[in-house]
Amino acid sequence: MSFPTPSAGLRLAAFMAVPVLALTAACGGGEDTGTKAHGAIADAPSAKARPSEEGATEAATSPSARPAGKSAFYDAQVAFVRCMRAKGGYPEFPDPRLSGYLDWAKVNELGSQPGRNEGIKAGKNNVCVPELQAAMALEPKRDQQKSYESMLAHAQCMRDNGISRFTNPVMSGGNAIPGGDPNPGSPVIDSESPAYKQAREACKAKLLDGLDGMQ
Repeated sequence: MSFPTPSAGLRLAAFMAVPVLALTAACGGGEDTGTKAHGAIADAPSAKARPSEEGATEAATSPSARPAGKSAFYDAQVAFVRCMRAKGGYPEFPDPRLSGYLDWAKVNELGSQPGRNEGIKAGKNNVCVPELQAAMALEPKRDQQKSYESMLAHAQCMRDNGISRFTNPVMSGGNAIPGGDPNPGSPVIDSESPAYKQAREACKAKLLDGLDGMQ
């Protein structure tokens, strides 16, 4: 369900352009209600040892049980998370939120650890791209105008908080295209700097649920 540097500012769209072009989230779904500060289902469950067929032990990598009433999109995101834990190299990858969107704050925190950025968006060697694409295909339709307005307010807030080169989103073909770094291919904004992280924290409430992984 973006993926270059792990900061929440990373646009899924940028990542999807690599092996899966079409982005917005590693995934995202649900209504346009709520903000980036949405609540998570639960922290990634602790790995439990269980006997394997060969008699060894393996980590249990299944996300928390599916909440009642959740959608096919949520189930697809759970499948993506399961892949990231079992094959993608991130056994502690966080559960999706109740909305079905990934918890980007936790995903980016995980990816910011030394040597753990590569593969944080779709697994090492993009092994979980099929699951990511399947989840994206089931993402509920968004109100693109509301998405644009949300990202525009966020971009303005980022500039107001010292990230002067943060660009505005644009509307293209009826779709909201995220803003952010003016040159994603060769970033000019240091998303790991204290100033950037402080601005992200100050502006996170401007983004609708699921957009935090895009801009």
